[in-house]
Amino acid sequence: MHSISAHFKNGMAFNAKIDEYNVPMDTTEESTQHLGPSPKKLMLASLAGCTGIDVVSILNKMKVEFSDFTIDINAELTDEHPKIYDKVEIIYRIKVKSDDQAKMERAVQLSKEKYCGVSAMFSAFAEVSFTIVYL
Repeated sequence: MHSISAHFKNGMAFNAKIDEYNVPMDTTEESTQHLGPSPKKLMLASLAGCTGIDVVSILNKMKVEFSDFTIDINAELTDEHPKIYDKVEIIYRIKVKSDDQAKMERAVQLSKEKYCGVSAMFSAFAEVSFTIVYL
């Protein structure tokens, strides 16, 4: 079981206590005090972190050398309330030797299909696509 606590700060802002970490959150509405990212955008950060950790772990196990690894996520919200993500695009940008590109593709596939629980949760409510850009 995972548990967190979110404490109201002021305005529309909260501070989530996750293990020993404090994570500020605020709204993107005009009433924002700019005290932290929105909860929805934190969901995207969780997705990037989850799949990124998987890919790095898998590449390390495959002994693939890489550099300049970035994950960009673009997500579309529905127009109606509650506004949820319905399309999510994950773009992996990485520098690997051309001989290792197939291993990178396998690492992304394993993250998507087997290891990344956040990706699996997103897939329950959104169309999730994956793209790899080799640098």
